[in-house]
Amino acid sequence: MGKAQLIRQALAQHGQLIMPGVYDALSAKIAARAGFEVIFITGYSVSATLLGEPDFGLLTQTEVVGAAQRICSVVDTPVIVDADTGYGNAINVMRTVQDLIRAGAGGMFLEDQVWPKRCGHMKGKQVIPLDEQLKKLCAAVEAKGDNDFFIVARTDSRQALGLSEAINRGVAFKEAGVDAVFIEAPESKQEMREISKQVPGPLVANMIERGVTPLMGPKELKELGFDLVVWPLAPLYSVAKSLTDVYTTLRRDGSTLGILDRLMAFDDFNGIVGLNEKYALDAKYKS
Repeated sequence: MGKAQLIRQALAQHGQLIMPGVYDALSAKIAARAGFEVIFITGYSVSATLLGEPDFGLLTQTEVVGAAQRICSVVDTPVIVDADTGYGNAINVMRTVQDLIRAGAGGMFLEDQVWPKRCGHMKGKQVIPLDEQLKKLCAAVEAKGDNDFFIVARTDSRQALGLSEAINRGVAFKEAGVDAVFIEAPESKQEMREISKQVPGPLVANMIERGVTPLMGPKELKELGFDLVVWPLAPLYSVAKSLTDVYTTLRRDGSTLGILDRLMAFDDFNGIVGLNEKYALDAKYKS
């Protein structure tokens, strides 16, 4: 069964999917071990961890595909990739789709921002004309061919052009043959109700702590009509806080003796990265 079919099957079985953000092989392994049915490569987090830069259109197609290759190679869990705008016109989108399929991804998010884009909860976003984005989406659908690939069409037009235009785009995106629709950054629960009333599902909700959209749990989101829920940044923010605390303590105290209870044990970490499996291979092939 293809990765996209696994996504559809899990959604049908559970009625809602919670997708955590990952950004490298280690975070993906930990998320998979936690039991998530689908994981999401977030461009915001890849930009932060790979470049030390904000989600401001600085990542390249090559860097995102490279992240997908590394992550998909270490987990069996279906992976959906934040592919930004597809990194160019419709022809570039086709290449992006084909590269992600070769990397082992189960799907992608494709948005309608003007490139260089920026995080969906940042100010100053602009979007391309609807007809241009529809051509890019049609190109994405064509590019997957017979491959099983889950395409999520995202619009950032809520901030740029208003809720009505965002809803119009969501409807048009679904008619273009995509699997799901993501209207980024609605500003209230009432706006989310209006979206789910008018836009065919499945619909994506993006839960960013202290972001533009109200933060909610899965039950309330389901009641509002949202079946795919992405929590893209909580893992990154928790890691950044932990690193800040550890480095601050180490610089101040000169040791980690006072925070050992906050650190994963040596053997537990080795279990995540598969050290015992490598010992077994080493013993098998040692001359």
